Amino acid sequence: MGSPTIHDVARIAGVSIKTVSNVINDYPHVRPETRRKVLTAIEELEYRPNLSARGLRSGRTGVIGLAVPELRQNYFAELADAVIRAAERRQLGVVVEQTSGDRAREIEVLTGGRVRLTDGLLFSPMALGQEDRGLLDTPFPVVLLGERIFGGPTDHVTMHNGSSARAAVEHLISIGRRRIAVIGAHPDGKEEVRSADLRVRGYRAALEAAGIPLDPRLVRVAAPWHRENGADAMRGLLADEIPFDGLFALNDTLALGALRALGEAGLRVPDDVAVIGFDNIDESRFSVPSLSSVDPGREAIAATAVDLLVERINEKGDHRIPPRLIKPEFRIVARESTGARSAAITVR
Repeated sequence: MGSPTIHDVARIAGVSIKTVSNVINDYPHVRPETRRKVLTAIEELEYRPNLSARGLRSGRTGVIGLAVPELRQNYFAELADAVIRAAERRQLGVVVEQTSGDRAREIEVLTGGRVRLTDGLLFSPMALGQEDRGLLDTPFPVVLLGERIFGGPTDHVTMHNGSSARAAVEHLISIGRRRIAVIGAHPDGKEEVRSADLRVRGYRAALEAAGIPLDPRLVRVAAPWHRENGADAMRGLLADEIPFDGLFALNDTLALGALRALGEAGLRVPDDVAVIGFDNIDESRFSVPSLSSVDPGREAIAATAVDLLVERINEKGDHRIPPRLIKPEFRIVARESTGARSAAITVR
C-alpha cells in the first residue's frame, strides 16, 4: 500500500481536495468544523504534504535555512534545536548548515545556489565583519544573528552581550568576590565587534563601577571556546600563582573546562573560587557543582528570528518595513558554582 494522498484525506474528511489544500496552507476562510475534520483525517492517515509539489504551485519550498559557525558548541546546537521547534510551529522545515567560521563558506552561504532551495535564511556569521555589510543586501529574505555585523540591510536578532556580561560579574561581586578572572578573551587582542570583546568590556565595566582595579594578568585568552581550552587557560592561571577568588568564563563550555582544572588542583567551588559562565546550556544544570550562567534569551532569539523571517518571506509590494534590531531580555541563573542552593533566577 502506498503513502496516503491528498485524495485520501479528502475522501475520509468528506470534503473537496481544494478544501484540504486550504487547511494545509492555513487559509483563514475555512469553517472550524471543516478544519477539524480535515486535521483529524490527516492525523488518522499520517498524511504528509508533498512540499515539492506545493513549492511548484506557490513558489515556496516550505523550508528555511540556518547557517551557524559550529554545532560542536552547545549554544549553537541548542539554538538550532530552538529554531527547528519554532519553525515547526509554522509548518516549516529547517536545513542547517555549518560554516566552521570560514569566510569563504560564509560568503557561499549568502551567494551560492543552495540558498535558492529555501525560502529564507537565518545567518550567524563568525568570519564576516562590519565591512561586509553589503553582502547581506540579497534578493531573498535574510535575518542576521550574532554580533559581527550591525546596521546592515537585514533584520538582526542578537543578545545583550555587554550588559549581560557586566551583570554576571556584578553577581560575583555581590557575593564578595574581588579578584575576578575572565577566560575566553580573543587571542588577537583587538577591540572589535565580537562576542568575546563585548563580554570582556562588560567585565571591565563591572569592575570599574565597583571600584575594583583591573589586573590584566587575570584576563586570559582561550580560543576556540571549547572545554579543553577552558581547562588549559585555567591551568595556566593557576601555574602563574596569581590570586583570584572568582571566575567569569565567556561561555559555559569554557567554564566546564575550568571547573575540571580547578577540581584537579584541589580547589573548591564556590568556597575557593566562585564561577559563572554564559549561555545557560542544558549541561550547566548537571555539572558538579551546577554552573551559574547568563541565560541570553536563546529561546526568544530563535522564535523572534523565525517570526521576522516568515514576515519577510510573506512581504509583498514595495512597502517594506525598515530593518529591525531586536535584543531579547537576559537573566542571571544562579546555581551551586556561585553558592546558590537551587536554581535561583534573577531577571534583568
